[in-house]
Amino acid sequence: MGKLTSLLLFALLSATNAGPRFDCLPEPNGNQGACEARGCIWKEDDTGRNAPWCYFKDGVGYKLDSQQGTTYNLRKNSGPSNPWGADSTEIKLTTKTIGSVLNVHIGIDGRYEPPVDFPRETQSSDESLTLSTSSSGDFFSFAVVRQSSNRKLFDTSIGGLIFSDQFIQIATYLPSENMYGWGENTHQSLRHDFTKYLTWAMLARDQPPNSGSLDTMNLYGVHPYYMILEPDGKAHGVLIINSNAQEVTTAPGPSLIYRTIGGNLDMYFFPGPTPEMITQQYLKFIGKPFLPAYWALGYQLSRYGYKGLAEMKTRIQAVRDAGIPIDIGVADIDYMQRYKDFTTGDDWAGFSDYVKTMHSWGMKLILIFDPAIEATYPSFQRAMAANAKFIEWESQSQVQTAIQNLYPMAKDTKIMLGVVWPDNHVAFPDFLDSTNNTQNWWINEFVTYQSQVPFDGIWIDMNEPSNFGTNQDHPWYFDSADHPDDAPLFCPTNGSNLWEMPPYKTRAVWRFGDANNGAFLSTNTLCMLAQQDGGKQRFYNVKNLYGLTEAIHTQTALFKATGKRGAVVSRSTYPSAGRYAGHWLGDNTARWEDLRTSVIGAQEFNMFGIPYVGSDVCGFIGTTTEELCLRWQQMGAFHSFFRNHNTIGQPAQDPAVWPSVAAATKQANLFRYQYLPYLFSLHFAASQSGGSVIRPVFFEFPTDAETFNLGYEFMWGSRMLVAPVLYQGTTSVNVYLPTDRWYSLFDYKYGSIISPGYTTVSAPTTSRIPVFVRGYSVIPRQTPAITTTATRQNPFELLIAPCQLGKGEGTLFWDDGETIVNDFNSHDYHRFDFVYNTTSTGGLLTINHSKKSSTISLPTLDIIEVFNYPKAPNFRSFTINGTPVNINVQKSTYSGITKILYISTEGLINLTSSDSIVLQWSNAGSSMFDIDVGVENGKMKALNTNRYEELYF
Repeated sequence: MGKLTSLLLFALLSATNAGPRFDCLPEPNGNQGACEARGCIWKEDDTGRNAPWCYFKDGVGYKLDSQQGTTYNLRKNSGPSNPWGADSTEIKLTTKTIGSVLNVHIGIDGRYEPPVDFPRETQSSDESLTLSTSSSGDFFSFAVVRQSSNRKLFDTSIGGLIFSDQFIQIATYLPSENMYGWGENTHQSLRHDFTKYLTWAMLARDQPPNSGSLDTMNLYGVHPYYMILEPDGKAHGVLIINSNAQEVTTAPGPSLIYRTIGGNLDMYFFPGPTPEMITQQYLKFIGKPFLPAYWALGYQLSRYGYKGLAEMKTRIQAVRDAGIPIDIGVADIDYMQRYKDFTTGDDWAGFSDYVKTMHSWGMKLILIFDPAIEATYPSFQRAMAANAKFIEWESQSQVQTAIQNLYPMAKDTKIMLGVVWPDNHVAFPDFLDSTNNTQNWWINEFVTYQSQVPFDGIWIDMNEPSNFGTNQDHPWYFDSADHPDDAPLFCPTNGSNLWEMPPYKTRAVWRFGDANNGAFLSTNTLCMLAQQDGGKQRFYNVKNLYGLTEAIHTQTALFKATGKRGAVVSRSTYPSAGRYAGHWLGDNTARWEDLRTSVIGAQEFNMFGIPYVGSDVCGFIGTTTEELCLRWQQMGAFHSFFRNHNTIGQPAQDPAVWPSVAAATKQANLFRYQYLPYLFSLHFAASQSGGSVIRPVFFEFPTDAETFNLGYEFMWGSRMLVAPVLYQGTTSVNVYLPTDRWYSLFDYKYGSIISPGYTTVSAPTTSRIPVFVRGYSVIPRQTPAITTTATRQNPFELLIAPCQLGKGEGTLFWDDGETIVNDFNSHDYHRFDFVYNTTSTGGLLTINHSKKSSTISLPTLDIIEVFNYPKAPNFRSFTINGTPVNINVQKSTYSGITKILYISTEGLINLTSSDSIVLQWSNAGSSMFDIDVGVENGKMKALNTNRYEELYF
């Protein structure tokens, strides 16, 4: 939608009193009297757009008081006042450029700013953004403008700027309805919906996603970041660095209303102009994602509810016996002694020996750890001896002494004790401790435990942080046979405590009711008045950073404990978390709706800078079905984090439970393991230079309107498109392929050109799900085996899918798969760049070895598969750098029907033999027959379906 169209729509909506409205009574159970008492307008909405019935009068905002260079001093105008606290009389807007990034900061000096350590590096762009301002008497507004098109990307002439101590609001017109991002929430469509008002809460919360219906509740992490695709195909991104409870409302216009209850407004605009360039710019600013260990891209089997080590062994062995490639066993809290970190339960005796056996198979172990530390056992004792810090009450008078006095080590401290999985009360480590005592203790605990159970990766959970039963007289665990009736944490929620009961609580509270129904900011977590870093930080401000700060130091702990890079996976995230950890999409449910939203969620988290992401395959909550599990296994094979996981009390759901699921998973996993060199190369490039791994289709086709909301398809990098089966009872997929050259990479017409546009392709449960490779591609792959360890020893392969001109390019990054990457400039790895051309007389493949390792050995490149090769080759004509090479004519084939050339020769190319390797061949004199041509025992044969007819030449 163009700007003129947006303004016309806005005028039309305003004339009909239908929108955009600034909600003046978002609290539950509002009424006309309460609305008008605030000086606001009450008018029912009959447009069907879900507009607020109580909304502000016009004129809310600030006026320009003075200007010094790029600083604008603003003063509250004569418009309506904020009902949630006294308006700040004076605020200032400052703007600056950081490379290609435009920063707009609105606020008051000395107010809280999130203590986040972003690199703030930028990537150059041909596009530039500028700030334009407008000051007309009593009203000041600004716009962020793209200079090349003069398009306003962020236009506050809509009004509504409010700034007070615990309520901040800014609103803008948008240049397009094609908005993506904001999180963490469950989005049922990739693109946001501007046909009605929707408010999305952002406050880290232990809240499983609800995919069964439209639900805007806040989940585990906070990502105040979005991307917009503009009408001409250019795109931009916007980050708001704020860590307080916040929300965003999308409204007709299209327009956007952002609110937060603390800090300042610190906004960063990324110019793109392509979606992938925006992602690169964003990640260079907040920090590029970590590079997972190669094995971390393998298949993982997990569950909550193993009755002991024997059951874990049985289920892993069942998967191995089915011939399904698997790399990782995962243990949930069952392995611990009564759910205490850094302990091993009695039913898990021999765990260390089993892990060593797994290692001998080429498998790895990931263990879960929660941040909550029980106040009774040696780990807590070591923390106290090390002067480690825990989240505290602000004063001794607030301490719940009846709880505190139960624990000699915590008695007479201000440590805030809560309840999580362990039997007794727990304390929460303060990862913002500026003395580093906490971080050093945390790291040492992992080092010590790894010497007992040699884990390879770490899964951190419950780190919003989650606390059971806060402010509840009868929490759920009182009715659990597996948990004692520990007294719950109570926060001072009387109206005078503005940390616990701020005047504006955001939809993160109101979505769940009001205070009368027990809905508070502290629900499911700790008290907002708590303090960290010796009182320097207020939990009210930094709660949303808890998962990030834990991930930072857990990654350090993993490195020190194992000496290898492994992988950390975190439930709670914030911008830059991808530097340290991956993410899974939470405690989903075994429903088809959850399968579908997981496809969208993985794309969103790639935009957020966390490409190592996936879902609990087959569903966590509830009982899955054979068909659902089969389809989820097929789709999950294309997510970087690939783990089957389900909850306690439910039947096992690993793929070996059903023969059909085992067969489909084996097929899907073999495909994944075959193409892991490509997936790993995508991760390597994202870690080295910034960028996405799984990306929305519109990233590659930003001018094709059909891709703008194509959330149920996705790309692997720029080269492969995946269209999973996502609906029950279906055996075909209606795929949209943008205008380009596409080839089938699955069972349906394998290797054939598939016309762009909408096409229905067969997808029975016994075949791979639809995957397509884009023309102009050279994709590295490898002969698959049952583990990544074994696969890495097998020969390399190349898939060549030429464009219409017969050309293709691709890249392979390769390291030892486990060395910690401190700096890519000094990191030891290989880089190969492949360039292919179909010439008028044959084929030409050039391999440039642009980055070398002197220590990392490589398998040879033995197999090359070329799609749409026009003529039968002369297998005796192949040369490498001019020297003839003998092609194995018994294994190499060409089909004149499918136009697939398959070259297979053991030891064909030693990739380290030269800086530049040229493989060249010529065609036979003519295609002679429209037949399939193979070679066997020195005789050329025609292959007609399954029947051979000898032809001699």
